[in-house]
Amino acid sequence: MDLLWITGVLVGGYVIVFGIVRNFNNWYYGFKEGNKGNPLPPGDMGWPIIGNMPTFLKTYIYGDPNSFIANLSSRYGKIGIYKTHLFWSPAIVVSAPETCKQILTDDEHFILGYPKTSKTLGGRRSLHSITRAEHKRVRRLVTPVLNGHEALSSYIVHVENNAINSLEEWVSMNRPIDILAELRTVVFKFITHTFIGADDNDAIVREMEILFTDLHAGLISLNINLPGFAFHRALQSRKRLVKILQAVLDKKRADANVKGKTGGKDMMDSLMALEDEDGRKLGDEDIIDLLLLFLLAGHESSVLGTLWGMIFLTDHSRVFQKAKEEQEMIIKNRPPDQKGLTFKEIKQMGYLAKVIDEMLRQTNMVFANFREAIADVNINGYFIPKGWKVFAWSRGVHMDPEIYSDPLEFNPERWDNVRPRPGASIPFGLGSRYCPGSDLAKLEISIFLHYFLLNYRLERVNPKCPVTYLTVPRPTDNCLARVIKVA
Repeated sequence: MDLLWITGVLVGGYVIVFGIVRNFNNWYYGFKEGNKGNPLPPGDMGWPIIGNMPTFLKTYIYGDPNSFIANLSSRYGKIGIYKTHLFWSPAIVVSAPETCKQILTDDEHFILGYPKTSKTLGGRRSLHSITRAEHKRVRRLVTPVLNGHEALSSYIVHVENNAINSLEEWVSMNRPIDILAELRTVVFKFITHTFIGADDNDAIVREMEILFTDLHAGLISLNINLPGFAFHRALQSRKRLVKILQAVLDKKRADANVKGKTGGKDMMDSLMALEDEDGRKLGDEDIIDLLLLFLLAGHESSVLGTLWGMIFLTDHSRVFQKAKEEQEMIIKNRPPDQKGLTFKEIKQMGYLAKVIDEMLRQTNMVFANFREAIADVNINGYFIPKGWKVFAWSRGVHMDPEIYSDPLEFNPERWDNVRPRPGASIPFGLGSRYCPGSDLAKLEISIFLHYFLLNYRLERVNPKCPVTYLTVPRPTDNCLARVIKVA
């Protein structure tokens, strides 16, 4: 009798937990939103409050990140749109190219949907927070500063010097080093020089790098502003970064008022000089929030792009050799009196560009593009309620075997004479919110890999090291390796 009683309690408890509690979200949101025309997409909304975050975190930190979308597809059919509950909000996941394109280019029904922590840390005047009309105006002003031919050409020399000096320094260490940490320092020096004209050895650069690390860690964290929490540290770091940038702004303005005293032409100088057709200039808060956003968006993409470029080239000897021959041909064809790369030569790196495109496809540095529905909308026969998050799931698109054959294979040749259909390649987003610094990031990666291919090789300590995918995709040992110079 005791055994029967215990068994009954266990079975009853199981039914309550998994039959009622586990399905509460599905019932609640189904009842709340189920009488508005089209049905919600099929899917699983997980546990109350936490939703599917445990599954998401498990697959992205410890498991196979492709299994998250594959599980939805196997359970509910390959329809490319599913309901879920992530980042403390009811949400829709889309993974079909056409649906991703529709979501990312529809500014009437969708806005950026990043967590509140990201919006707060980005600032009131960043591109993520201003109105659609203001975003259009500011983006039109700043795009030439980031991606214009003249701007990109002006960045080449400093990127080159950083790449050459860093690779030589790593060789001289003659021991395994943390490549990811080293690249973060290298790229941060370049960015602070480009943004505010700081010299590599300025104390301000080291302080900003430490502050930036805390700021970045708080972007997708619990929204708890109490000591000991990542968001609190990130807020304090942001306040200090704002003070530093404001001091630089004030000094530049004061120097400009001193007769005959002119500074260099860094990005802050360019932003200070910008004005629209009505003669309106950017305010100090605009400039500071823009620079912080560019720092957050540009730093990790350049760092991770360079890291994974080195890893994929090292792991695929045929690709390495073909890319190396292309770089050697560029050197061979240049005038004998030319020193250093030109923008024209970088544009001639056709095969290396395919290597970078393939690296971006496989790594999926941003696992999803975040949006939020600002009105009820029907897509593909399904209903998306106002206020729900919508995730254009990059990995679901880029690793789909129906879009990219053998998606796990690193194959730059798949990009030969191929123009992906709209929505099938979204490493930098799509539409009006497409990353404005994408060309600058690719420029940095290309220059670094150019010198790496010509003169160096990587000898990893743990070549089979597992990979974690949060908050960014990286080997768990941060690519511990020796950099070796070749004849």
